[in-house]
Amino acid sequence: MRFGKTLQDAIYEPWKPYYIDYKKLKRLLREDQISDSRHPSSSSSGQTWTEEDEGRFVDELVNVQLEKVNTFHADTYQSLRDRATKCEAVLEKLNTQGDIERDQEDPSQGLNKDEDDISENTLKELDNITKDTNELEKYSRINYTGFLKAAKKHDRRRGSNYKVRPLLQVRLAALPFNSEDYSPLLYRMSAMYMYLRHQVQPHNGQAAVESALKGAGSKYKSYKFWVHPENLLEVKTYIVRHLPVLVYNPQTSKIVEGGQHDPTITSLYFDSPQFSLYNNKVSKVAEASSLRLRWFGHLSDKPEIFIEKKTTQESGASDEVRFSIKEKYIQPFISGSYKMERQLEKLQNRQHTEPEDIQHMRESVEMIQRFLSEKDLHPMLRANYTRTAFQIPGDDRIRMSLDTDMAFIREDALDHDRPCRDPDDWHRTDIDRNKMEFPFPNIKQGEISRFPYALLEIKIKENPNKRINEWITELMSSHLVKEAPKFSRFVHGVAQLFEDNVNTFPFWLSDLETDIRKDPESAFQEEQEKKAKQAEDKQAVGSFLGSKSPSSFIPPVGSPAGKFAQQISSQDRNHSTNEIEADRRHSEAVETDTPDYGTESSAFRSLLPSFSGSKYALTRRRKSLQLPPGVKEPGRLIKDSGPVRVEPKVWLANQRTFVKWQHICVLLATLSLALYNGASESNSIARGLAVVYVLIAVFAGVGSLCLQMQCYLLT
Repeated sequence: MRFGKTLQDAIYEPWKPYYIDYKKLKRLLREDQISDSRHPSSSSSGQTWTEEDEGRFVDELVNVQLEKVNTFHADTYQSLRDRATKCEAVLEKLNTQGDIERDQEDPSQGLNKDEDDISENTLKELDNITKDTNELEKYSRINYTGFLKAAKKHDRRRGSNYKVRPLLQVRLAALPFNSEDYSPLLYRMSAMYMYLRHQVQPHNGQAAVESALKGAGSKYKSYKFWVHPENLLEVKTYIVRHLPVLVYNPQTSKIVEGGQHDPTITSLYFDSPQFSLYNNKVSKVAEASSLRLRWFGHLSDKPEIFIEKKTTQESGASDEVRFSIKEKYIQPFISGSYKMERQLEKLQNRQHTEPEDIQHMRESVEMIQRFLSEKDLHPMLRANYTRTAFQIPGDDRIRMSLDTDMAFIREDALDHDRPCRDPDDWHRTDIDRNKMEFPFPNIKQGEISRFPYALLEIKIKENPNKRINEWITELMSSHLVKEAPKFSRFVHGVAQLFEDNVNTFPFWLSDLETDIRKDPESAFQEEQEKKAKQAEDKQAVGSFLGSKSPSSFIPPVGSPAGKFAQQISSQDRNHSTNEIEADRRHSEAVETDTPDYGTESSAFRSLLPSFSGSKYALTRRRKSLQLPPGVKEPGRLIKDSGPVRVEPKVWLANQRTFVKWQHICVLLATLSLALYNGASESNSIARGLAVVYVLIAVFAGVGSLCLQMQCYLLT
């Protein structure tokens, strides 16, 4: 698709005058004039590309169009921030008035009618701000692409003497419209959404949380998805309407703080030189384990480091052993010379410490060190990513995390001549000492792999009494995400960076070469058809086992699934109307002749309806099959339709098979003769095998000839 058509489709109508005028730039380039391939600065009509033409194009591109787009973006973003500030002022005033009124009246009451109206209006305004933020991000992205396309077109057609792209890239780097960080604005809106959720109906919401937490267990079900960078902001704004952003801040206990950036997480994975842990995970071996070191931020800032061992059971559940360790003790711990004596001593001296906790800590240390020694584990892979977490404080039923800027870096010392890491150290000091960050430009090309998408992980606490929230289901089935079940950072990093050292690969690697973006309408149609098919299968299984529960799926109006269901329903009604009376008379006749086989026999026959003699089975067998739309029932059978016409390629199929068999016989006979002539007189084994091969060739040739003659006799 040409970019002009793409730009036209991406325009947001209220902002149409402020987009790049791509058609005008093409006119200034005189694109309609076919340039001579030998002289790009001249056209077929004799008009040459002069300095005045170049000046007009550059002035329009850089001074007019670029300034127009940048000014509109800056003004719009500032307007969004001002609107968010007004909403904060309204909610702050509402909170102050509500506290005074509830202190004077019943504390358990929620907001009154006026306050409720204000909250509803504020919520609508927040939704509008969220929508405009999404559109502003799309606006900046499509215009940025338009400027690069125009510069590329200029350099290709008029670039023999003038190059615009270097100048444009310098100007784009100085303007923030394509590199604007929307996270502070999202954090503010997240806090306001959280306030409105908890204040509009305070004790109804609290009761719902308490009842849900009572029925929920301690296990989580995890869902993983890939998110394309173009859909990243839209996914974030969709989630913050329901879950607040949880900002990690080790200095304070605040949940949301506008100036706090998303944390960078580093995971250092261990494996053996034979990559035994990787092979176990890819092969889905029972009780496959993984070991990693994990910390937040830069290592030079002295963060708390955790060592974690995770074991996946056969049932799919996982057991995790985790404890903190100081940086200076990591290398002695890996070598086995340090057994966490200082931490155990501090734990024993701490008051109110149970003996079971001390024993559990000691057993965990011994187990991990034994695991390191038996498997010969060493640091192999570093995974670095930025995490945005979403969770309601005090409610862990739903936890979401969105990992972006994901990079995998080699940490091995497999090559003794050129090791990536000092074999006597546990990590790469060049990264941690210099505080390198994504995209890690100083890392060699073969030592790093950058993941092209973001990773969305949804963890839902298992609760048999409650279904998954509708907004979560809509997100998981939308065009914004692509499902990536069983995705593992450790497995993906090893498969990408150690391709020559492993022989098995995960199934999702092929998806990296495809575009995961989906058309919204196509994604919606696929999801509706999938749901309709699942409901149809469920209803069929229910009728097969004797259950009469109706389907719970109701397709939306206008969807393909809804149209298909309406067609089937109308056909079923027309078909069943003509057969009800006949089925009733037949059922009465069968009922008088059908013996009672007892409970066990009837239960067994219900599982085999095709061989059952019950009234239900006989009635079902008598009914005609329901044909799909557009398929008509034939008037007569194929065997009664006259002589069958045989195509030439079908007629010659026997000849082709016969020729192939004869070809094999000739090859086998030639092999046997060569073997017989090449063997010495004393080598009886070789000569015996040659005779056997000759007999096999003769048998195959005669057998194929007999089958061919039999085919001729039949025809």
